[in-house]
Amino acid sequence: MSSPSQRHLFETNELTSWEEAAQRDQLVADVVFNRPLQAAYSYLVPNELREWIGPARRVKVSFGRGNQTTVGFCVGVRPWEPTNRKLKPIVELLDREPLLDDKMMELTRWISEHYLCGWGQVLESVIPAGVKKKSGTRMVTLYTVPDRVRQNRDSIPLPLKQARVLDILCQQAEPMAVEDICEKAECGTSPIHSLRDKKLIDPVRHRAEQFDLEPLEPTQQELDLTLNEEQQAAFDKIITAIRTQQHSTMLLHGVTGSGKTEIYIQTIREVVSYGKQAIVLVPEISLTPQTIRRFRRRFDNVAVLHSHLTDAERHWHWQQITRGEVQVVVGARSAIFAPCPQLGLIVIDEEHENTFKQETTPRYHAREVARHRAELEKIPLVLGTATPTFESWLKVHQKEYDLVSMPKRVAKLPLPPVVIVDVRNDPQITKGAAIGRALESAMRLTLNDGGQIILFLNLRGFSPTMWCKRCGKGIQCPDCDITLTWHKDKQIALCHSCDYQIPPPTSCPNCDHPGLRFIGIGTQKLEQEVRTKFSNQKCLRMDSDSMSKRGSHDETLEIFRAGKASILLGTQMIAKGLDFPNVTLVGVIDADTMLHQPDLRATERTFQLISQVAGRTGRSSRGGRVFVQTASPGEPAIVKAAEHDYIGFARNELRHRHSLQAPPFSKMARIIFRGEAEQDVQAYALEFTKKLKETIEKESLDVLLLGPAPAPIAKLKRHFRFHLQVRAPQLELIHQLWRSTESRFPKTSTVEFIIDVEPANMR
Repeated sequence: MSSPSQRHLFETNELTSWEEAAQRDQLVADVVFNRPLQAAYSYLVPNELREWIGPARRVKVSFGRGNQTTVGFCVGVRPWEPTNRKLKPIVELLDREPLLDDKMMELTRWISEHYLCGWGQVLESVIPAGVKKKSGTRMVTLYTVPDRVRQNRDSIPLPLKQARVLDILCQQAEPMAVEDICEKAECGTSPIHSLRDKKLIDPVRHRAEQFDLEPLEPTQQELDLTLNEEQQAAFDKIITAIRTQQHSTMLLHGVTGSGKTEIYIQTIREVVSYGKQAIVLVPEISLTPQTIRRFRRRFDNVAVLHSHLTDAERHWHWQQITRGEVQVVVGARSAIFAPCPQLGLIVIDEEHENTFKQETTPRYHAREVARHRAELEKIPLVLGTATPTFESWLKVHQKEYDLVSMPKRVAKLPLPPVVIVDVRNDPQITKGAAIGRALESAMRLTLNDGGQIILFLNLRGFSPTMWCKRCGKGIQCPDCDITLTWHKDKQIALCHSCDYQIPPPTSCPNCDHPGLRFIGIGTQKLEQEVRTKFSNQKCLRMDSDSMSKRGSHDETLEIFRAGKASILLGTQMIAKGLDFPNVTLVGVIDADTMLHQPDLRATERTFQLISQVAGRTGRSSRGGRVFVQTASPGEPAIVKAAEHDYIGFARNELRHRHSLQAPPFSKMARIIFRGEAEQDVQAYALEFTKKLKETIEKESLDVLLLGPAPAPIAKLKRHFRFHLQVRAPQLELIHQLWRSTESRFPKTSTVEFIIDVEPANMR
């Protein structure tokens, strides 16, 4: 499965007898490693491994000048050809069976080329650690009878117990475990060992599963709901695409509460009826237990893949999926790599969420990977959202995606009215409260009426800033260019980037002035205020601090669903995927937290968050209201979100992006340089940029470089950071620039760099 574009590099260390053994019938394996290398390295295949070697298997080989052994992935096997280079042999084959099929190998190769990282890095990331380690299994010894013994059984005299064991094994076509032999022959292990010593039976090593998945709580199966006219039209369009057995990408643009999940389910039911499987990606699996529960109530075999699984659980699910025993795979972004042998449909719910973008190597976007996998499999891809990304919206207008529109809620329920509350002169807010007068009054009316409330604030902790009045400086993390957040419950000041923490300082570390002011409001402070103002109501908080225990998300949401709590507050984990009919009020505490970030997508994300949070209410005949507290009441993103006007917002924002020739009207990559000495990082970034400029001029490439400049977070985890933006009309131009310059990048041991193709954030 090697790529024609891959260069086959050869090791040059002295060899022993392998040089003489290399003949024309010798095989060569191309191997890639978990390193930022574009090349495949070639190794000779020992004769005893010829029948087992193949792509998607791990091998242990000698790599580098020190001849240290390391693990790599075989990506292709080919005949040996005479060469002046000396090839090393494969030391050990770690997998007898391929870990991925041919299409998945092709997909990982595409990821490597598209996101400019090593193929081995992609394979290392795609295949779960539990699968590589075969977690949840153990090696057992089975016994079988050689053919020569079977043929001459009658002429072999044996003691009674040994004869009985041998006769039992002769009657079996497959090897048997020791405990099964002992039970059937009514004997101990001594007769078995004696037969083994006499070479009358052969031991066979076999890996057996010893992991049993905890039984799921029984769920009552539900019938499909009756689709309304809009849902039926959307369903018919997707089914038509499925039946053509050709790839198409469909953007299912439906307002919150329009019934998108029901369309997913009924479409998948059709796919399953053909003997096919489906993959459903959700932004964060631990935050959407309702979605999982709905799928398990409709399908017999649903696998859920998420970060909270143990290695043994993940390996067990992987094996079940590989054998085709799973109908639906539901998971976060990595579930796009589930090894479905009969894949028939891919669905991405809430496609606008930036959690679908991986922030470590390989820095892939699950939406783009899903699209390429769907193309390889010739199946439809459905992208569902109420607030599409501008990238997807533009592709609709460029006729690359098909639009499926659902502008109305089910049962003709109206979208909730949104009230924009200007808090600049609110007396309660100016005194440091989180909840203004208008929102507090609305909360009291809602609670008196027996309704439930959701409060959204995208800042965790108690206070995001500790500030000294004398010197005017905030208390910063010594390792990051970030202020420490005060966590009152743990009595610590914490850095949310590197987890550095200290006890709360009693004086300013800059000027030693006693007494620090706590500025700003986080979810912990909001919770305290709610409990004080509404002491007779049960309040629940959902953020990454309070939801660290396994199963805590589901438990908290079930308490709220059952009406045992009246107020639910939290960060963006409560902004999506929740459907509580009794929620009649949603409050956005501070709509400006993301608005003024140094990021091109700040306004887009603000609009998406407000729209998604607002969609949590008004989902029953009781109706609902939304209060958005902001100090920027005229900001277009907030105004358009309050009007539920995505199309109007997109039109205005895309016009602005087009004037700047910014994404999605151009393609972008971001190169980040980091090191412990700021001057070294800056000098290296400038030299690196110079090499890119030379290539641009030499090859006359239509590529624009912006920077280098200090990154918005100039210091992170003890490393100073500079970044460089690379923009071009087509991504292929960025690829060409990178590959043409790669061999001439300046060498250094003190500065690291990474490239992030189509970055999701610019921090």
